[in-house]
Amino acid sequence: MDTMEFLTKEMGVSSLAVEATQKAEERAREYFKTVEETAGFNQLKVLNAFRKHKISYAHFGETSGYGYDDLGRDTLDEVFADVFGAESAMVRHNIVSGTQAIATCLYAVLRPGDTLVSLVGSPYDTMEEVIGIRGEEGTGSLRDFGVSYDQVDLKDGAVDYEGIKNKLKSKKVKAVLIQRSKGYDWRSSLDVNEIGKIIKTVKEIDENIVCIVDNCYGEFVEKREPTEVGADLVVGSLIKNAGGSLAQSGGYIAGKEKYVELCGYRLTAPGLGKHVGASLGFNKSLYQGLFMAPHIVGESIKTAILCATVFEDLGYDTCPKSNEIRTDIIQAIRLGNAEKVIAFCQGIQSGSPIDSHVSPLPWAMPGYEDEVIMAAGAFVQGASIELSADAPICEPYNVYMQGGIVYEAAKLGIMEAVSKVLGGDK
Repeated sequence: MDTMEFLTKEMGVSSLAVEATQKAEERAREYFKTVEETAGFNQLKVLNAFRKHKISYAHFGETSGYGYDDLGRDTLDEVFADVFGAESAMVRHNIVSGTQAIATCLYAVLRPGDTLVSLVGSPYDTMEEVIGIRGEEGTGSLRDFGVSYDQVDLKDGAVDYEGIKNKLKSKKVKAVLIQRSKGYDWRSSLDVNEIGKIIKTVKEIDENIVCIVDNCYGEFVEKREPTEVGADLVVGSLIKNAGGSLAQSGGYIAGKEKYVELCGYRLTAPGLGKHVGASLGFNKSLYQGLFMAPHIVGESIKTAILCATVFEDLGYDTCPKSNEIRTDIIQAIRLGNAEKVIAFCQGIQSGSPIDSHVSPLPWAMPGYEDEVIMAAGAFVQGASIELSADAPICEPYNVYMQGGIVYEAAKLGIMEAVSKVLGGDK
């Protein structure tokens, strides 16, 4: 039995979806070479940090209680700092999400009377209640603590440098937030070069402004990280790129030592900081996840390129295009109606190793303004480095796919999504 026969007879994928995906894969392969070269470079960077710090089995040891002198935890911080080209880092399994990691940075550096400015338009939905631009008063948002917020909107989908200059010259600003990923926008995500240009623009106006980069979905997609182009803090989730699909939970913060120290005080307590916090046996999975991350991210990007290619061939608009340079793992497809968005997500779910029998439906997810549908048949709950797809149910009905830790398996998810979307066309 050949692959086509197995997919159609044993797995129930339509022959049209199999043929469309296989044809698109031939066109996509020419773009895979750059992805593999970048993954190879980043793998060497990670391996070099492991060698430099002489990582051994002793670093996997478990601590409990206060976690004083946790060799594995403290050395992992140093390894992350080296990999990210930063002065310091803090990697913790008990940071529950990227949102918490970003919030930790904001609360660490901002004080009552300070002003925070987002430089790339509205922040991701889950940050709106943290900042206080949505949600009830009295929940402990930055607004509740007297922190002002402003933003510089994008101009025709691009960074508005003149707008940034005018905004920062018009008021005293303590910190700026730069979101690398496009989130639920239909635009290009920011590459590291552009992030560096934004930071340079900020520092020329006031070198004391703290530049915080939300690095979620972007780690190891390029050969450099935002800390290597001047970011004071970069932040991310370990159940996305940097955890390599092996981290069960967690987040990281890296950057200038004085700011990372403040983040440690915010996460625990002033005077304690990053020097406490038992690893509880998580060290091994965090080290191994980091080691696997460059390869896993490469698999995810190849999956995204294949997805873009096949849906372009079918006549749908994509962002980014299949041949465009990547700076994160997210692939957006404009499907045009709610039924196709739901069909796409159900296809991704049915092609997943976990809960493939489940059909996701839209629901009022906490932290989001519109109903959201999420497909994630993952080994780690909510791990978007594993094949997943999600979308707000609103016009113009874009769906966002990311992840894919094994390209050959993720390809099935794309076939299933194609099959269900085309079924909606009949």
